[in-house]
Amino acid sequence: MPAPPAPPPLRPPPIRGGPGKGFRLDPSMAVKAIEAVKAALPLLTVGPPIVRTGPAGDVHADVPVMYMDFAVDRIHYDPYAKAPSPKGRPVRAWGVSVDPSEARSVVEAALREAWVVEAAEFRDPEDAWAVPVAWRNVIIMHVKVSYDGSELVPDYGLTEEVRRYAL
Repeated sequence: MPAPPAPPPLRPPPIRGGPGKGFRLDPSMAVKAIEAVKAALPLLTVGPPIVRTGPAGDVHADVPVMYMDFAVDRIHYDPYAKAPSPKGRPVRAWGVSVDPSEARSVVEAALREAWVVEAAEFRDPEDAWAVPVAWRNVIIMHVKVSYDGSELVPDYGLTEEVRRYAL
């Protein structure tokens, strides 16, 4: 009696987002993402400022930017300059207090002057475009848009923080 045939070698199942995910990135989708942010910009609102005091007495303030009750990003507030701080530069301030209503009104005014930068970067883990939004000559936030440019991608962690903080 002949021996049974050997089973085929096992191939492990793929992991979503892992090696081999590879798809061809279509740069024309960046244009759609930029247009989506331009369309949404007049509809963005300001959420309740999140003001934190650290153990050393330092104060830090972020103002969430909302779209349809979801946070899309936060704008750092500089209490020394009473202006938005560039993205990537959260301000820790000493010897000043932050008035949340003042922070909110400053960011609301900046958001009215904000403009969409004609460029996008791709965030591979989220399969989303990040479109920068500038105020004057600095980038103050990024709005994430789905790969195909059809929908904004909320910052779910920030959205939950806003809901906890505001309630």
